[in-house]
Amino acid sequence: MNNNNRCAYIGEMKRRSWLKSLTWRIIGIAILGAISWIITRDWEQTSIITVSFHAVRLVLYYYHERWWDKCEWGRIKVSAQLEKGEGI
Repeated sequence: MNNNNRCAYIGEMKRRSWLKSLTWRIIGIAILGAISWIITRDWEQTSIITVSFHAVRLVLYYYHERWWDKCEWGRIKVSAQLEKGEGI
């Protein structure tokens, strides 16, 4: 991350939300896969549990991220800061 380029972000591209969803799910797949395998000792059951759970979670996380991107609560508005003569 380069801190020399200071700017205000006003949103997020859909591709970024999808990539964040995918990388987070990869971590979750590894964890749930390991837990499922320890409990079941069966690759077929482990696969069914892990894939179905994470397919649903991937889609839910994407829409959750997009909803929060549209939600103004808790955001600092750039125009309000500039009107006060403050930086971002």
